Amino acid sequence: MSDPLITGQRDNALGQPVGLPLADTSPRPVPPRTDMVGRYCSVVPLSVEHADDLYHAFRADTEDRIWTYLPNGPYHDTANFGAWVEEAASRDDPLMHAIVVEGRAVGHASYLRIAPASSSIEVGFINLSPALQRTRAATEFQFLMMQRAFDELGYRRYEWKCDALNAPSRHAAERLGFTYEGTFRQATHYKGRNRDTAWFSILDKEWPKLRMRFETWLSTDNFDTVGTQKRSLQTL
Repeated sequence: MSDPLITGQRDNALGQPVGLPLADTSPRPVPPRTDMVGRYCSVVPLSVEHADDLYHAFRADTEDRIWTYLPNGPYHDTANFGAWVEEAASRDDPLMHAIVVEGRAVGHASYLRIAPASSSIEVGFINLSPALQRTRAATEFQFLMMQRAFDELGYRRYEWKCDALNAPSRHAAERLGFTYEGTFRQATHYKGRNRDTAWFSILDKEWPKLRMRFETWLSTDNFDTVGTQKRSLQTL
């Protein structure tokens, strides 16, 4: 039975199906600790200087909904949150970034499970404050991180994983152009509960069309005078 998710095959000399040959199997570079700058936001390496802005941006969610599907948090004092930021900023994987809008850090995201040898990289550990949710910057930071992975570093596979019960995260992955690949049952556990993990991906061959879609959506021409989108990302 053929599998629509298989990316192609050929027969070897023994008549066995094998994967398509690759012209370049060299390791890809590790993401640099440098800024990614867009029209509506910047994605910059996380540092302790971002802790105060992030803490107050996250506390705007008084119900702590943004922490439900993250392994850490919520934080209700600046000391504990500052200690987490300091520790997170020191890691190489996950490689944490702050999402900065108009000079304020209002969210964070990371590259993780960075695998240069297999040319695979994941985006995750995403937390968007109420000030960032449903804004152009919330889409642009995703575009900037994809652009670095594919265009700058040459990765072949870009992954998204989330708790299979996290409907907003699953919807976001699909909106951004990821393909659902399946659910890993009892993949891990956190906060004292089981987690089945839903897997999504974008491949390098899919990126050129997705990049055009993002660029069209992010254009100022796609928004009216009050900032409402004219065409959705999925429509494009």
